[in-house]
Amino acid sequence: MQVREIANTGVQVSEVGFGVWKLAAGWWGDHSDEEAAALLRRGVDLGVTFLDTADTYGQGRGETLLAHAFPGSARDDITIGAKFGYDWQSRNPANAGQREAPHRFDVPFLEASLDASLRRMGTDRIDFYQMHNPRMAHLLDDDVWSFVDRAYRAGKVRSVGVALGPAIGWKEEGLYALESLPIHGVQMIYNALELDPGRALIEAAERNGKSLVVRVPHSSGMLEGRYTPDTVFPEGDHRRHRPRTWLSRASRRSSSCGSWSARTPAHWGRRLCSTCCGHPLSCRRSPTSTTPRSWKSSQEPRTSPR
Repeated sequence: MQVREIANTGVQVSEVGFGVWKLAAGWWGDHSDEEAAALLRRGVDLGVTFLDTADTYGQGRGETLLAHAFPGSARDDITIGAKFGYDWQSRNPANAGQREAPHRFDVPFLEASLDASLRRMGTDRIDFYQMHNPRMAHLLDDDVWSFVDRAYRAGKVRSVGVALGPAIGWKEEGLYALESLPIHGVQMIYNALELDPGRALIEAAERNGKSLVVRVPHSSGMLEGRYTPDTVFPEGDHRRHRPRTWLSRASRRSSSCGSWSARTPAHWGRRLCSTCCGHPLSCRRSPTSTTPRSWKSSQEPRTSPR
């Protein structure tokens, strides 16, 4: 397993990452704590040491699973990506379903949320801390970045990013984050079915010396060649809620690309199949290592994104 560094921060991540959401949220089937811990440990044994989670995954379970699987000094064997910004505790879990929790970004709430995440994960630091699915108004809130700056200086956070939302869109937010905010990287969707806005964000990351985390490179398994337009997903599988046109399109694209799952796991950076994704740099360029914008920069954020 090869590793890469998040934008000159010293934070090393494996090129293949493990998304804890699928174990904690109950939307990919149910896993006991022991089953989930065994899967996480097996991934680490294979070199998959970058584990990406969030406080909202499974109402905090996405974090407690890491403490369960990697207690004590074992925590030093992994690199943790975590997220902030959702007030998931304010809603009734029984009624949550797949609906988005409300965002909340007042500083006392953020401070309490960070400390709670550290306690749940049994750690004193988060390696890559990401604002979770923000809208533009959230990115323009200077108080949020002052809070993040203090957490960074205190050593509670080793690098900072923005995780963009699951629906295609988010171009303005992604470009603004990469070009104007004191962050080190952005997490985004990029695969043969969902190329944009990823292509524009790749170019912005290159220009600004920021790193990228690519998620769902298989489009939730749809590009692995295992499904047809007639596939019916079981109850509890989040793909059951997607339109049939998505499944048909994925099936056609998978057939035209061939089986490429072995070449495109959840890579850090842009190691994707250029034949399928059409990006000429995707198979051979690593993230740029130019020093990102200083945390001490006094430049005011722009009032509108590029």
